[in-house]
Amino acid sequence: MPETMPETQTTSRPSTLAELRASGWRSRSVKAELQHNLVGALEEGRPLFPGIVGYDDTVVPEVVNGLLAGHDLLFLGEKGQAKSRLMRRLVGFLDEWTPYLDLPDCPVHEDPFHPITRDGKALVAGHPESEVPIAWWHRDDRYAERLAPGTKFADLIGEIDPAKVLSGGASLNTEDALSFGLIPRMHRGLFAMNELPDLDDLVQVGLFNILEERDVQIRGYPVSFDIDVCVLFSANPATYNRSGKVIPQLKDRIGTTVVTHYPRERELGMQITREQAIEDGILELDDRFPVVVPRFMAEVVEQMAIQARASKWVDQDSGVSARFSIANYKTMVSSARRRAILLADQGEPTPAIPRISDLGHFHSSAIGKLELDMMGTHQMSESQVLDAILAEAVAQVFGEYVDQHGLEEISEIFGQGVRVEVGDQLPSAHYAELLKQVPPAWAKAFEVNAAEDAAVRASCVEFVLAGLWATDRISRGERFGKVQYVL
Repeated sequence: MPETMPETQTTSRPSTLAELRASGWRSRSVKAELQHNLVGALEEGRPLFPGIVGYDDTVVPEVVNGLLAGHDLLFLGEKGQAKSRLMRRLVGFLDEWTPYLDLPDCPVHEDPFHPITRDGKALVAGHPESEVPIAWWHRDDRYAERLAPGTKFADLIGEIDPAKVLSGGASLNTEDALSFGLIPRMHRGLFAMNELPDLDDLVQVGLFNILEERDVQIRGYPVSFDIDVCVLFSANPATYNRSGKVIPQLKDRIGTTVVTHYPRERELGMQITREQAIEDGILELDDRFPVVVPRFMAEVVEQMAIQARASKWVDQDSGVSARFSIANYKTMVSSARRRAILLADQGEPTPAIPRISDLGHFHSSAIGKLELDMMGTHQMSESQVLDAILAEAVAQVFGEYVDQHGLEEISEIFGQGVRVEVGDQLPSAHYAELLKQVPPAWAKAFEVNAAEDAAVRASCVEFVLAGLWATDRISRGERFGKVQYVL
């Protein structure tokens, strides 16, 4: 007998319990359902977590093992490591449609063959199967999540409803007196608790009872339910491992801990950043004002996150989210597009090419996405820390592209009093005129990219000038959004 209905039957799904039984559908637990569909995906070689890269050899095997073991899972990692995205992707291992008793006042989606509430049991026991209505629950609706800060016991587990007691005469130790929380309502589904250590002890005890006994106890009144739910958690290592933040009994009941991480290679980080920026709506190849990002600019953006994750000025316990790179990348692309729009009547070439000066606006997208280390910053402001991180990133990438030979010659020219002004709103054609004062800078720009497109050359020239500044060969000053490079 098949465990799930044949695909041909999903177009005309059974609407009564009798039809459902005749279809051959069999009930099973959520974890058994996840296991069955995961095995099918593995056998067919389907991508398990589409859109999530860099975890194939590390995180994904741990998730697969945990699901096959029938465990509740904890995703342990710093912010921006796709913990929530991984949890949400688990919905893909549920059956597309799941039947339940069509009982309007029932707070849970009852298994038609194994109801757990009094009303559900009464419906099945008191009517012929041909009169018991069946409805269908899509897998996208079988997932719920909650952020721990501010979450109360009643939100997750439930609460005694005074109205039911006073007006309905319900007994306190029966389900009739209860107002159900999120977890009981996700019976036969997935529930995710984000930032587990931020839950107070009382709520953690309630979760422990769910994991251990799969039932509900509210205000000392035990109400037994055979709740079928796969519980997922996320946490930051610094808080999860801190004594007293998570009760030991709850830690002990979590079957598998999946440790996430930041991209191990810059190339992978660049791929994640660009794909997520596009997913968020940044259309680089917009029909009217397209933007093409040079590789070295994408590398600078990603290197900023790498430098931040190693910086003594940044609180590494908090981590530096991938959203730091994504937001900065989007800001850079948007600044280049703004230039193309405003300078279109002056013949600014398309596609627009981002420059270092387009990162002059990155403070607006970066502030708040990292936390300062109060001991390491020595009273530096967040803006100063961000500027230092940008300089370090530019210096790193600059050293990978430009031969050090000849840089001193450029420095000597600036030492003669030459000043070069650049900016995100200067036309690309102006750079050729400005750089006639420093001809060797053109040669270094060609080392980065030999293209003759004026916008590409402008971007390369700015990269060389910023690299000279970042390596302490020249100085720069900023005024009204424009940058001057001097010795």
